[in-house]
Formats: sequence, structure tokens, C-alpha cells
Amino acid sequence: MSLNIQRRVTSDTAFSSELHPVIAKIYSGRGITNPSEIKRKAGELLPVSTLKGIDDAVPLLHEALLQQQHITIVGDFDADGATSTALMMLGLRKLGFTRVSYKVPNRFDYGYGLSPELANDLIKTDTDLIITVDNGISCIAGIDIVKSAGIKVIVTDHHLAGHILPNADAIINPNQPGCEFASKNIAGVGVAFYLLLGFRAYLRDQGYYQSMQITPPNLAEYIDLVALGTVADVVKLDTNNRILVHQGLARIKSGLCRPGIRALLAMSNKDLNKVKSSDFGFVIGPRLNAAGRLDDMSFGIRCLLTEDYGQALKMAEDLNDLNNERKDIEQGMRLEAEAVVNDLTLSEGDVPAGICVYKPDWHQGVIGIVAGRLKEKYYRPTIAFAKADVSATGDSELKGSARSIPGLHIRDILDEVNTKYPGVILKFGGHAMAAGLSIIESKLAEFQSAFETVLNQHLTEDVLTQVILTDGELPADCFTVDFCQQLADAGPWGQGFAEPTFDGVFTIINQRLVGAKHLKLVLSDRHGQLFDGIHFNADLSQWPNPHCDQAQIVYQLDINEFRGNINVQLLVRDITQA
Repeated sequence: MSLNIQRRVTSDTAFSSELHPVIAKIYSGRGITNPSEIKRKAGELLPVSTLKGIDDAVPLLHEALLQQQHITIVGDFDADGATSTALMMLGLRKLGFTRVSYKVPNRFDYGYGLSPELANDLIKTDTDLIITVDNGISCIAGIDIVKSAGIKVIVTDHHLAGHILPNADAIINPNQPGCEFASKNIAGVGVAFYLLLGFRAYLRDQGYYQSMQITPPNLAEYIDLVALGTVADVVKLDTNNRILVHQGLARIKSGLCRPGIRALLAMSNKDLNKVKSSDFGFVIGPRLNAAGRLDDMSFGIRCLLTEDYGQALKMAEDLNDLNNERKDIEQGMRLEAEAVVNDLTLSEGDVPAGICVYKPDWHQGVIGIVAGRLKEKYYRPTIAFAKADVSATGDSELKGSARSIPGLHIRDILDEVNTKYPGVILKFGGHAMAAGLSIIESKLAEFQSAFETVLNQHLTEDVLTQVILTDGELPADCFTVDFCQQLADAGPWGQGFAEPTFDGVFTIINQRLVGAKHLKLVLSDRHGQLFDGIHFNADLSQWPNPHCDQAQIVYQLDINEFRGNINVQLLVRDITQA
């Protein structure tokens, strides 16, 4: 694997002199050249009226409210699904509903979304209306079952729509045909939030609040959940998503957040006043996801729903324990997977075009993380398989989780395999960078061969060359705590609006391992300034390197606080000998 560091292309900007020129350049590198493009006020959110399906859904909710029907929220077992479910539960109660419950399918028993298995369970209950969150657009069979039983269905989802839409009473999804909503990147929790906003506006227009002599509820108090789910689902932070995340962060920093979010941050010793968008992805998100991966996501949802901080702390501690268990499982699986890849490399002389790994005892809830780790290490599209169920023929069914590299659409690759080699894949779905599939165990070797053949027709040297984009070399006077704070305030940063990353050549004054796998550095720039640096999960086959005294480093700025001392620290993302 070759490595290519490239600097972002920038252009002239219309920002005032009040904005730091380096930050103006950073914005330009992300396609923003005018102050009007940096919107962070709640009033600048895209209008609810442009989201197709809202007008179909709100009369159904109005009828359900007047009759106090029983509503069941059907969620998903990831952080977006958990926050969507909690948000809908809280929001509907705030809007006056008294009979609201939720059901999140266990990934091992039901699979994804409103499946036929889950649908058959729900029709045995007294549910009048089902609202899906972060799922539903592909749940054709399950929705048919509940509809045939007389249960109404509102789908709220953000995943790509297929050729056939479900037979729901209302579908709210910006990625369905004919929807003019400008943000196609909104997360499932964002779509759920827009439905609540739309229903509140509908009740206002109907004179409901006036007739009841009550004040319309403030739904903004739940925007911390929207921000968390948006970042944790790794959707692109376009303008609308950045507003949602910024507003959520502002509430959290003010202490106006769910007790569960506060407790999950406390478990990682995160200062509430200094929380960043990356904390959603690397601190809270994994702990919530651990419940869905190893146990039952309902536990994570209860943590988000509770109003009692003491209870939230106990739940957060349990979620933290689950996450630690997930890490242990993942580490063992990853080491076994790397051994498989190393064997392939030794026998074939090079890493294959695509990596497929499988062990019979691997945990189905962790294969996606393992596939992602292998993809990062070897820079190859990767699929990790785990045993699922025994098929009708007595053969084992394998569930696969795929992760891809930029320039290769993994869902399209699976589609091509399915077309050219019919019968090898049972089912598949996903998008450009991640996908899921099922195959019969006896067809694993056949699938691997087909996967490799199709990949070789698409992979080029350019695609296999990893590019690291940076914002260039940082001026010497920017290595300050004040500039670090300006960078943080210029966000929120995240997927599609990458956190500022810089590169430069530094002299290594000192290097040592801490925590067995992290490289601690003391660095000097060409002006003689000294900095601490930390490279998490360093390549131990390369570092520490006593023969290297100069290195090309890709890094991000960070503020390190230790024993009352505050200084600038470099978070090293890549390091090579200069």
C-alpha cells in the first residue's frame, strides 16, 4: 500500500478580516467561501414543508392524539436508531400522547427493522399505529403484514429507497422519489425530529393549543439527541446537519441535556462544557452501539429516556462494561482476522484485491467493526463473516459485513457479483462504503472467488493509493491554546466536513510507548518550538524507531489539560520517516 499526502485546494474567500485567515482557508478547502454558508442558527434549518410525506403523516397523528391510540415506535439497533426511538418517545409524550411504547428488534432474533418476524409479534398487541424510525423504507413484507391486520404505518427513514416502496400510510424520507428536501444526508433521528416539528406546527395551525389553553411544547430541548444520532451515524455534515449538531452541542455545554447523555460523558471523564462533536462518535456512540451489538439496544434507549441522573449513571456504567466486553471480543477477532490475511499474503505474495475473513465462532454483532479495522490497516475492501442460522437445507447461513475504500462502491460490487454469479448471495444491501449480505457457508469459497474476480475489474492503482488530505503546514504562531479554541468554535466538524488536519516535518526529541500501544512524542518544529504529541494505536512494527530523528507528520491540534497545566498537543494521525 502506498501513501499519498495531498493538500486541499483552496480559493479566495469573502470572509471579513475578523475571521482568522487560516480558518478562512480551512473553510475554503471544504467548499465554503462566503459567511452566508456558515449557518448555525436554529431558524436557518431547512423548512419542514419541503420534506415529502409530512402532510400525509400529521393527520394520522392528529387522529391518534384525539383518540389516544396506542402508538408503537419500531427502532433500529444502532446509535441513530436508539436516539431516534428515544426522541420519538419523548416528543410524542410532550405533544400529548399517553399510550406510546417502542420495540427495537434484537439483531440476532429478528434482524433489521420491521421484519416479518417482528410484524407477526406486533399484530398480537393492541397497537393502532406503528412509526418506524431509522428503518422502514425496505421493510416491504413486514409492513404488508401489519397493514393487513389493520394497523396503520408511518415510515420515517433516511436510507435509499428501492424500486418498490412499502405500502405505508405515510413515508417520510428525503431519499424517496419526488422529495425536494435539500439535505439528502439527514440521519434517521433528524427525520424523526422533523416529523415532530411538523406535527407541532399542524396542531398550532389547527388551533389545538389555543383551544386547550396550553403553550406549544419546546421540542428544541431534545436536540441533544438529534446531534448525537447525527454524528454517531457518520452521515455527511452538510449545512443543515451542522446546524442540528451545533444546536445540540450548545445545549449540552449549557448543561441542558438528557441525563443519559450527561452520564455517558461522565463515564469517560468528559467535561460537559468542553464536549465536541467527535465525542458523539468516539465516546457516546460506541457505548450505545455496544448494547445493540452484544445485548439489546433497549437498554441503551432506557438510558436516554430516564429522567433520573442516578439511574442514568448506573445504566451508563453497564453500557461502559458492555463496550469494554465488545473491545475484548473485537481485539481477539481482529488478531485472528489479521492472521488469516497474513497467511493469504504469504501464499500469494501480496494482499488480495478484496479481503474475506470468517471464523465459525466469531460474534455476529462485531464483524462490522472488524471489517472496518482490516480495511483501515490493509486499505482493501473487506468483508467479515460470522455464522448466523442454519438454513432449511441444513447448511449454515453466514452474515457478512462489508467495508470499502473511497472510489469503490461496495453495494454495487455486490450487485454485480449477484448478477454475474446468481445463487451465490442470498441477499444484500447497503451503500457506497458499507454493506451487509448473507450467503450459505458451503458457498463461501465460491463467493470469495467471484468477489475477487469482480473487484479486479474495478480496482486501479489510483483507487488503491490511499490519499490523506491535509490543510497544509500550520504557521508557527498558530500553535496556541487560543487558536485551538478558535478551530473548535469554527465547527462542528465531522463526516464530509473534516476536522482540520495539518502536516509538516518535525524533529523527534523523544519517543516512547505508553499504554503498551500508543506512541508518546516530544517534537520540535523548524522554529525550535517544542510540542507533545500522541499517536494512538501506533504500528508497533515501525515505532518506536530509535534510528528516526525526523518525521513527516500528519496531525490535528488538541488542547491537553493535565494537573492544572494547559498546553497544545499534536494528535498524530500518520507518521513516516522524513
